[in-house]
Amino acid sequence: MRTPFALAALFVAASAPAQAQAPSLPFSPAVRAGDTLYLSGQIGKAPEGTDPHAEGFDAAVRQAMDNIGKILADNGIGFDRLVKCTVMLADMKDWSRFNATYISYFKGMRLPARSAFGANGLAMNAPLEVECIAAFK
Repeated sequence: MRTPFALAALFVAASAPAQAQAPSLPFSPAVRAGDTLYLSGQIGKAPEGTDPHAEGFDAAVRQAMDNIGKILADNGIGFDRLVKCTVMLADMKDWSRFNATYISYFKGMRLPARSAFGANGLAMNAPLEVECIAAFK
């Protein structure tokens, strides 16, 4: 029986030093298994002094999506290679605000499959987290 990928095919994907996670955090920014890139969840933080449900939230979405874009670029691909994203929101009332910024990253491309849910507390008290899967082929 053939397995989808050999354990030896798993490796931490390329990531620029500025994008790399702090050594104390127990995860990699992305892991490649064969032709699939699994991105760890990327958070966005509302800038200090901004409304976390208005302009601050929009900035947090851009930060998370820019982080995703950087990891993709470090691996030689772009947003057009995303096949699935999962969105976690600290407040589901921000769903339409999230969508307004999220869609701007796809510029007429087909959109990846997606699911979303409200979360009662995200890492580092972030208002959102987005994790994605990309395909190289």
